[in-house]
Amino acid sequence: MSLPRIAVDAMGGDEGVRVMIEGAALARRRHDRFKFLLVGDETRIKAALEDHPNMRGASEILHAPEIVSGDEKPTQALRRARKTSMGMAIDAVKRGEAGAAVSAGNTGALMAMAKLSLRTMPGIDRPALAALMPTLGETDMVMLDLGANTECDARNLVQFAVMGAAYARIASNLAEPRVRLLNIGTEETKGTGALREASDTLRAAQNQLAFSFGGFTEADKINRGETDVVVTDGFSGNIALKAVEGAARFVTDLLKEAFQSSLRSKIGFLVSRPATELLKHHLDPNNHNGAVFLGLNGVVVKSHGSANAKGVANAVAVAARLLEEDLIERITADLAESGLAAKTRSRRTSVGAEEA
Repeated sequence: MSLPRIAVDAMGGDEGVRVMIEGAALARRRHDRFKFLLVGDETRIKAALEDHPNMRGASEILHAPEIVSGDEKPTQALRRARKTSMGMAIDAVKRGEAGAAVSAGNTGALMAMAKLSLRTMPGIDRPALAALMPTLGETDMVMLDLGANTECDARNLVQFAVMGAAYARIASNLAEPRVRLLNIGTEETKGTGALREASDTLRAAQNQLAFSFGGFTEADKINRGETDVVVTDGFSGNIALKAVEGAARFVTDLLKEAFQSSLRSKIGFLVSRPATELLKHHLDPNNHNGAVFLGLNGVVVKSHGSANAKGVANAVAVAARLLEEDLIERITADLAESGLAAKTRSRRTSVGAEEA
């Protein structure tokens, strides 16, 4: 089965062209159906392609004269969008020259450009940033929003639940994902008015939902494997994500120090190496790389800025999977079937995207 081309912002990320091209080449070695539109400095891209002959017949280069810097404000980046590798990659999706865009660049700028260029889907007020996170269960967990909207009302949270469940059905091959709202407690009386209203709306529509709504969950439960989709506002979600990532690094560094503390510890490391390697694999963010902006009229995937080639390849694979499974059509169908778009009332008219 052929796939639409994937536009890759070759200039984004901490290491830019080398890692982005290497990651795309790795993705193509795994799936030779992938084809690319490589957007960025033509000279540098051509030089990087010299090391990856498998990319030459599967890639086209689109020269972009400018780059979005990591610390650039979204409003500033928007003014230069038509000349930047990030903006041109997104515009290729809008024009139908690519099926999806992948970038490891500035998150806030990517969100702003994608929303302005592609617009939100009918029935969706604001797009949300969703990512897969490891759990103790058999599948990863989808969490959203992770930073696109710092404040959300009940209507936003309900829409996020529908979009997150559609993504979980694709990413984890689940027939009926278990969805919960992140809160400070599991009791129905806990949390903000928006959380309680969203919970009431989802419970009332339970029979029309393409997922199972289980009420509230707390932050210490999100990785236990008891929930497939965790829904929250972008402010809380971004804090939770970075706390989980920080805890993972803390555990990894603590084990490293412990195993190096004495000769006996080093021997113990050799004995337990298979288990520690499994832990390292499970906690490596590159194995879960590829956050998705859900709710847009197009597929845009955000790779972590520090991702290595394996991480970039995984982000490309996420984009391809969403194209294959027609994520946008699934969300549209789920919204129509549930009727939720008309059941909640938006209390705010503007919430800006923030850089995650």
